[in-house]
Amino acid sequence: MVDRAGSTRRGFLGGATAAAATATLGGATALGATAALAGTAHAQPRRRTGGRTVAVLGGGVAGLTAAHELAERGFQVTVYERKSALGGKARSMDVPGSAKGGRRPLPGEHGFRFIPGFYRNLPDTLRRIPFPGNAGGCHDNLVASSEVMLARTGGREDIQIPFASIGKAPPVLTPDAFLRMMTAFCETFARLPAHEIAYFVGRLLVWFTSCERRRTREWERVPWFEFTKAARMSANYRQLLAVGITRNIVATKAEVASTKTVATCIEAFLFNAMGRGADGEPDRVLNAPTNEAWINPWVTHLRSLGVEFRTGWGVSDLRLAGGRITEAVLRDASGARQSVTADHFVSAMPVEHARTTWNAQVRAADPRLARCDKLETDWMTGIQFYLTEPTPIIHGHINHIDSPWSITSVGQAQYWSGRDFRRDYGDGTVADCLSVDVSEWDRPGILYGKTAKQCTREEVAREVWAQMKASLNDTGRTVLSDAKLHSWFLDPAVELGPRPTNDEQLFIHPTGTWYNRPEARTAIPNLFLSGDYVAVDIDLATMEGANASARAAVNALLDEAGSGAERCTITPLYRAPELEGFRRQDEFRLGLGLRNAFDLG
Repeated sequence: MVDRAGSTRRGFLGGATAAAATATLGGATALGATAALAGTAHAQPRRRTGGRTVAVLGGGVAGLTAAHELAERGFQVTVYERKSALGGKARSMDVPGSAKGGRRPLPGEHGFRFIPGFYRNLPDTLRRIPFPGNAGGCHDNLVASSEVMLARTGGREDIQIPFASIGKAPPVLTPDAFLRMMTAFCETFARLPAHEIAYFVGRLLVWFTSCERRRTREWERVPWFEFTKAARMSANYRQLLAVGITRNIVATKAEVASTKTVATCIEAFLFNAMGRGADGEPDRVLNAPTNEAWINPWVTHLRSLGVEFRTGWGVSDLRLAGGRITEAVLRDASGARQSVTADHFVSAMPVEHARTTWNAQVRAADPRLARCDKLETDWMTGIQFYLTEPTPIIHGHINHIDSPWSITSVGQAQYWSGRDFRRDYGDGTVADCLSVDVSEWDRPGILYGKTAKQCTREEVAREVWAQMKASLNDTGRTVLSDAKLHSWFLDPAVELGPRPTNDEQLFIHPTGTWYNRPEARTAIPNLFLSGDYVAVDIDLATMEGANASARAAVNALLDEAGSGAERCTITPLYRAPELEGFRRQDEFRLGLGLRNAFDLG
């Protein structure tokens, strides 16, 4: 699954470095508010220098990437983040009151990090963030998983898949070679009737040989569940191939998700596993809590490049005059209104927050922004369970495939090299952290018969724990024991009660979403968009998408500013050159109104 991907949360600071940074840079005194404007303090990120000042509105992966690329090119950048800490949904956070005896607080997060090898842009950024002792910067903090598990309930055997079992691609990837390789792989793990495996592999071949126009015009409109004909197949086919794959790799719902979105990432993942066009192994995690391994060093490096940060500053409006954004109106950490001016503005907030800052005048200047109102978000939120004994269930992620709340998990301590959990975190009794993503919040659970949104926080924790035990403890062994459960931590962005809310939702991809995703460059010359909702090659809400969109926004800004600086490299997903001829043929067939040559219906 994709990065789901630690996050900025109300009132929670992740790590001593971030806390110190917030105290140093987060107040209004650092900005030096100087003038009153209709009851609003007026502040500039820096002195104006001929089009070189940039206000980056949002301090998640997209905003930090934009700041990084701009600062390296000599721009004077200030990042404004509405939360009290930086890193967005990618950051880790401290569990309040959990530290004793001089140890660090237990690490919590919005959801576990997952950085597959088919990411190419984010890893480039990681390599450019210095980290003590690492020649490759923060990139050297990535650790490869070796396998994935599909954990079943009801006495059904769990399916454990080593990534090596996919095998390397043949020297020449012909359609026949592709069918043989994928059929062998599916027969190894799926244990399905031969005709169902053959059909599924055939559908993959249709996608691999479809031209870009067919992918965008046809497959974007077809749900993955329909594309794979899951409703007509066995229950195991639906769970393993239609639902299970999408949950593990794409973290979305097969019944509504666009085939273009799902298949794009499956294609990238398979090429990665075959050893083609990849930065590294198919499944990589960090060797420490995210802030320690990545976010804190990144912020430190950006400060060294001259980037300034204002945390607790939320954008409420963008003011337009003369066809350009002249100021952004924000509320600072104390709640006071502030007016920020800059030569250029990069909106790097999640779509559900960004679109609230586009007033009628801004929308009239770029009518395409209104399409973003159709983009959808849903709940996908993390909970961590802290255990008193090491519990490395497998060396990789676990898909609790029959869980009603669509749970995925990973045991983290096994990856945190150089750290002793009991020595370094919590109260000295915690030895491991099982980090869990909950993707389905509207389906009844197995303990209370209630949806996650109807539960209290305590009931959510008990329900998730019960669903994990149901899939891991049902074959005569006890993997998870109540006696070893120390405590839990549910993402504080979730507020449950009569009107449940989630302040950090996931951008999702039902059919037709692609047509409403904006480009990084807007019709307003000095306004640029960056975020995982912006249209980029990966077509999925990921850290990679956020990073690539920021690079696109910076390139558009450089063009607008007439800068001679080198443009950001944006690496597209890998495409097998041997299949290009089939894709060109499909372009011709599409023009004639014919289906793909391998599409048997």
